[in-house]
Amino acid sequence: MAIICVDAGTTVIKAVGYDSTGAEAAVARRATVVSRPAPGHAEQDMHAVWDAVAATVREVAARVGGADFVAITAQGDGCWLVDADGEPTGPAILWNDARAAATVDGWTRDGLAAAAFEVNGSSAASGLPHAILTWLRAHDPGRLDRSRALLTCGGWIFSRMTGELVADESDASAPFMDLRARAYSPGLAALFGLEWAERLLPPVRPCPVAGLTALAGAALGLPAGTPVVMAPYDIAATALGAGAVEPGQACGILGTTLCTEVVVGSPGLEGEPVGITIALPGGYLRAFPTFAGTEVVQWTCRLLGLSAPDELGELAMASAPGAGGLAFLPYLSPAGERAPFSDPRARGALLGMSFEHGREHVARAVLEGLTMVIRDCLAATGAAPEELRVCGGGAASAAWLGLIADVTGLPVRRPIDSEVGARGAYLVGLAATGAAPSVAAAAAGHVRLRAAVEPDPGRRARYDRLFEDFLALRGTTAGAWPLLADMRGRA
Repeated sequence: MAIICVDAGTTVIKAVGYDSTGAEAAVARRATVVSRPAPGHAEQDMHAVWDAVAATVREVAARVGGADFVAITAQGDGCWLVDADGEPTGPAILWNDARAAATVDGWTRDGLAAAAFEVNGSSAASGLPHAILTWLRAHDPGRLDRSRALLTCGGWIFSRMTGELVADESDASAPFMDLRARAYSPGLAALFGLEWAERLLPPVRPCPVAGLTALAGAALGLPAGTPVVMAPYDIAATALGAGAVEPGQACGILGTTLCTEVVVGSPGLEGEPVGITIALPGGYLRAFPTFAGTEVVQWTCRLLGLSAPDELGELAMASAPGAGGLAFLPYLSPAGERAPFSDPRARGALLGMSFEHGREHVARAVLEGLTMVIRDCLAATGAAPEELRVCGGGAASAAWLGLIADVTGLPVRRPIDSEVGARGAYLVGLAATGAAPSVAAAAAGHVRLRAAVEPDPGRRARYDRLFEDFLALRGTTAGAWPLLADMRGRA
């Protein structure tokens, strides 16, 4: 019998079937739509997401002949509200939504965000539930009145499969969890004036397991009662799927978010209030997920008239390191940035342009800017990993992998799996159902890596200097972000 794992990303839903040896035997994908009905808004139709999940699982189940269990990982954060019957009370508001940016800015100025970090290890961001709930109370209180539970994407899918409204520890980690106690903190809700929202918080369980309902089984093409496991949400599951399961091991996700993360043995709540901390089975993950990742690559391709990201890498390699003196700050999200610093007013910039620059310089500057962010986030983890394991759509670019090795000074290794988040869900599912003694043991048996891409010593030295230049330019440019925010407000 096979095992089926779902990775419900922001723009693509994937289902992977694994055979009895643990090898990928079938993969199905469906695109999903992110709607932006107003400036700064990012939403999804919750039923459309479920329909895409059902279609991919049904396709894989038909190809592999059923499943011993189904495991789920999905995009994190956001606000997926349902009523007492488990039905949506409106569209999902996503992790990259910016409507509550002004609220988060106020919390940061007033010191509330820093105080909360000492309990939950996560910086405030506009796509986190406390910010979205605050916005909804001011602008759509009727929706809150109709709502019974606040779920994440993974919780929504789990509820459709099993009928249970619960949260995995990873999803609950921010913004309401006391990480030391691994339970909701009433003090955090009170800190943000959200005592009224505590009724919406579902019970927290580590890696919940429940049986598939008959109705969901019919939709998925699987028998009722098939065990369903809710694994940690996507960035955490991806780290596990890349084999980052022991303290000090690091992973970089080159996806919709650039997420640089390291496994740690304790929460580490005393440091600078940046990044997020996620509860894992047996440990924690310090993660720095940016608001802008491969969308920057896609935007640049459109800007330069390129048909695919591979072309951007090829064009970038036509320029020497340093892009002829061009520097790019890749903060293109309307939500600003949240890692490795938090500022909803942050905006991108291409600095140093002249008539001497061509398309190849712009391409190189963009990839270098994104890679400088990876190094910046890696430094913010405080760890000294021996290598960086990378995955996500951007990991298919040999040019980018070489650049990451040169800029970080670390060997870069890529898993052989095509869907690393799903592999992480697979490992958690094995441990949660008793088929493996632990996630680490499951990873030792099932994670395989490609040969390392090694840094070039000469280029590494050059990028050490360019990284310092990048930080200096960002510090100078940040002084203009408040003015630019005022200009947007007057537009």
